[in-house]
Amino acid sequence: MSRTSLPILLFALAALLAAPLALAHPHPHPHVHGGFGQGLLHPLLGLDHLLAMLGLGLWAGQQGDRRSALLLPGAFLLAMLVGFGVGLASAPMVAVEFGILGSLLVVGGLVAWGGRLPLATGMALAAAFALFHGHAHGAEMAAGLSGLSFGAGFLLASAVLLAAGVGLERLARRQLPALPLARGAGVGIVLAGLVLVALF
Repeated sequence: MSRTSLPILLFALAALLAAPLALAHPHPHPHVHGGFGQGLLHPLLGLDHLLAMLGLGLWAGQQGDRRSALLLPGAFLLAMLVGFGVGLASAPMVAVEFGILGSLLVVGGLVAWGGRLPLATGMALAAAFALFHGHAHGAEMAAGLSGLSFGAGFLLASAVLLAAGVGLERLARRQLPALPLARGAGVGIVLAGLVLVALF
């Protein structure tokens, strides 16, 4: 096995092992969230969100410039807030869950490809993904202070995950330039998304 294929294999195996746990919203029925702490933990415990946000951060880092590394995650966070607000006023929808799973496939594919897109196109994609993620949580929340606290925690954790993805990509590029770690992660994200689509 070559040095370049080992990281891809490891990420693929990790994605397959994690896939049964990766769907944070297995049924389109509302359940109650509440509080800043739960909002902070949810993206870390819901692996579909964790993979999507780390993946988007990795892809933003792959663009190779500071502007993209800031604006792509920024577009995601802003649109996620919009989606959360829309979700507060509506019921959970199965289509949103498929949108979340679809975002895993697209983000993973972008990371595995490792190519650049025009910044405006990338921001539009990031915003579209984020609307699904935000809506899923807003639709499960009751309006009021509990919902706002949960949203604040969810936003903060999401920002940390996006920043971590950017940082990991840059660290991998500096320390291990011969190993396609980010692209291997993209393959793993795609595999996880495919398994989740089959399980949903």
